Amino acid sequence: MFILITGLLLGGTYALIALGLNLQYGVARIMNLANGEMLVAGGFAAFWFYTAGQINPVVGLIVIAPVAFAVNWLLYRIMLQPLVNRAKSRGALEVDSILATFGMSFAFVGIMTWAFGGGYFNYAFLAQPVELFSSSYAQNRVVAFALAVVIGGALWLWLTYTRTGLKLRAVSVNPASAPLVGVDVRAISALAFALGGAVTATGGALVSMFFTLDASVGVLFTMKALIIIIMGGVGDIRGTIVAAVILGIAETAVARLVDPGLTLAAAYLLFLLVLLFRPQGLFGKARG
Repeated sequence: MFILITGLLLGGTYALIALGLNLQYGVARIMNLANGEMLVAGGFAAFWFYTAGQINPVVGLIVIAPVAFAVNWLLYRIMLQPLVNRAKSRGALEVDSILATFGMSFAFVGIMTWAFGGGYFNYAFLAQPVELFSSSYAQNRVVAFALAVVIGGALWLWLTYTRTGLKLRAVSVNPASAPLVGVDVRAISALAFALGGAVTATGGALVSMFFTLDASVGVLFTMKALIIIIMGGVGDIRGTIVAAVILGIAETAVARLVDPGLTLAAAYLLFLLVLLFRPQGLFGKARG
């Protein structure tokens, strides 16, 4: 039971992080390899708010999310929109975006190292234990999971039941046909990229409450988000959530029963199994 609940708590936070990248890739068609650095930036911001201003990191989300949204919107408009404009195919756009965001990730690491130093950072927030099903869990993990569920649920409701959410889903399914029904693909793609960055930064702020981070750890979270997206299916929120929970439970089980150093190996093993036996993702449909 301990492994199951701990994995669920971890998987909920992973799901929020992967949802951000899924929006960017599934709608805007940008494979953002700098996604993990945006997570670290959100974690740095929460750390700074708490240690310098004694501001609750949960309250800090009121500032972190809108700022991350604005930064990512500008990044898309200034740096990525030209790549979209010149791309002659989706494959060409993916290659260009991978190269551009790969370089962007190094730039972000350098900036954060210069601004905050190269050391590890963490802080004690709600570190007291709470009893659940006869086992103790840190309150910060429980709070992070609860917030991830609320934010993820609100995002799903917004995408499902609002007109703007319908437009995002239309662009995700067929960006070439979306303009035929009055959808501004450029504006919607910029919105999706900015929203994805804001969700990722929010996930970073939540993760910072119980993870030790540093400026260079973003690539690890980018890879985990990619694994979750491929497992769950690109553009499928339901699949992202299920895949994130599976990954969280698998990592917790390996860390608890085998060796904590093998958690990343377990993640890649799951990834390879999905590629071999279910390449379209857990809920995707096989192409004929």
